[in-house]
Amino acid sequence: MTLHLPVRRAIRPGRGSAMPRRHRRAMSRGGLLLAAWLALPVMQPASAEPVVMAPAPASAPATLPVTAPAAGLLPPSIALGGLFAAVSAAHIFADAKTAADAVPDRAPGDLLAAYEQAKAQSGFDLNSFVAQHFSVPQQRLVSYRRHQDESVREYIDGMWDVLSRPPDRPPAYSSLLPLPQPYVVPGGRFRELYYWDSYFTLIGLSESGRFDLLRGTVRDIASLIDGYGHMPNGSRTYYLSRSEPPFFALMVDLLARHDGPAAYTTFLPQLQREYEYWMEGDDGLAPGTAHRRVVCLPDGTVMNRYWDDRDTPRDESYPQDIATAAASDRPAAEIYRNLRAGAESGWDYSSRWLADGHTLTTIHTTDLLPVDLNSLIAHLQQTLAHAYGLRGDQARAQRYAQLATERVAAIRRVLWDPAQGAFFDYDWKKQALSPVLSVATMVPLFLEAATPEQARMVAATARARLLRAGGLVTTEQATGQQWDAPNGWAPEEWMAIMGLARYGQDDLAREIAARWTARVVTTYQKSGVLLEKYDVVDPSVSPMGGAGGGEYPMQIGFGWTNGTLLGLMNRYPAIVPPSVPVPDTPPPSVASSNARSSEHD
Repeated sequence: MTLHLPVRRAIRPGRGSAMPRRHRRAMSRGGLLLAAWLALPVMQPASAEPVVMAPAPASAPATLPVTAPAAGLLPPSIALGGLFAAVSAAHIFADAKTAADAVPDRAPGDLLAAYEQAKAQSGFDLNSFVAQHFSVPQQRLVSYRRHQDESVREYIDGMWDVLSRPPDRPPAYSSLLPLPQPYVVPGGRFRELYYWDSYFTLIGLSESGRFDLLRGTVRDIASLIDGYGHMPNGSRTYYLSRSEPPFFALMVDLLARHDGPAAYTTFLPQLQREYEYWMEGDDGLAPGTAHRRVVCLPDGTVMNRYWDDRDTPRDESYPQDIATAAASDRPAAEIYRNLRAGAESGWDYSSRWLADGHTLTTIHTTDLLPVDLNSLIAHLQQTLAHAYGLRGDQARAQRYAQLATERVAAIRRVLWDPAQGAFFDYDWKKQALSPVLSVATMVPLFLEAATPEQARMVAATARARLLRAGGLVTTEQATGQQWDAPNGWAPEEWMAIMGLARYGQDDLAREIAARWTARVVTTYQKSGVLLEKYDVVDPSVSPMGGAGGGEYPMQIGFGWTNGTLLGLMNRYPAIVPPSVPVPDTPPPSVASSNARSSEHD
């Protein structure tokens, strides 16, 4: 049985002054393309912190280049301007993301001119114009079961082919980014490669022995880092202004368990670029100030936050973001920036990011130093130290080991509340911990950034405050946002279980695994599908997984649920509920579209 946990590289907080933070700023091809895209006008609030798109760092030659024309980097909301805004405002598509994914039949400038001319004519009908000039990615209803008595394990193994996609060679003017290797999509409305989803999906691919897809997905992400200077939120132009939680180093860990330690040196250029992206601007940052994704606290401690290089409505949620900004008395650009930063977190959205704990218009993601993000940066620093050591560059290996030691010390000091026995996000503007306890408190255990005593206290707090009938609840708040109560999510359950096991908290780890697995498998037995998220509070089990909440309906498929469930069933075989026949067909309200898109050759 394979345990898919971070590579052990024990670190202990040390003493001494911080090492200098100097990063190369040479412009790469990917940096030039992205800088050109970000040079387009954006709204800036008067009090906005500086937003400067730095060139991508120089590194070893790109091993997996991606080519894309500069014009293809424009998100639809910019390339199509007023036409895109009109389509979104008219709610022509039930899901706003469909408008961002639709492919125009000609160059955006030419289509805009045709639109301006057509709308000036009497009897102009926007629906007809869109139907004439856009192709929507073709989808078909997919049966997610192979046969009537299929077990959940058989379902997962069969789903890899359903969710896999060939290399992407998008048609002209598509928002899809090219990819050189086959990969796996999450499911439902998520028709492209996503960043942090992929790590938890790869766990299952490894368990299933699908190293072809695992390796291809890692290479695709490396190609995007090479092409654009970072791994975007997803493989769409409208995701290029942000990333997602940086799990690439853990993907390389996972691959190295099969391919050997050479994986670290193979992907060292991309690991370095990932780090430079997240740390851009840290060199010389004054205490008490921030730049993009880095914050320097008054005592000189440098930590990270979520950010987005744009402050406009998200293409995939355009009308929702406009409505949120309109309901607020804050500058619209400030709302958009924080909504986008919340999307970079992957927790879109949660009371974690809300100043009043429950209202989306109070979102202030950029004010917070998140527990999970800073733990991931520490792991990335450890991974760089390990990779440089393997390459024989001891000076850089020692440098990154020291930076990791300092980051872990900061996590244990800045983000820790001994009174509550948990890690919390830190509001760097208020210089105070967030009041919101979330399951992110478990991530320092998963990445071994907690002390043994902190891990023991976190376990006790999680048992007392977050453990519910179906596993760990995301937060204690029920706000209607999907990353709050009553929902539990596969990646957080996995990290909590593995983290507790790493610190010897085996009883609680097994208890969470048993409750979560029972919830997921029992739901599958009722519906014949696996879902994106689950209500873990209600003692009864809904075939729909619960109310869901958030911006879009419940999605099925589902990459990270499939991957982590398979890993848990292999680690804890005794907790798997007995198999019973599933329905002949999924309930119509659960069936979802996830066919191969027309954008894929």
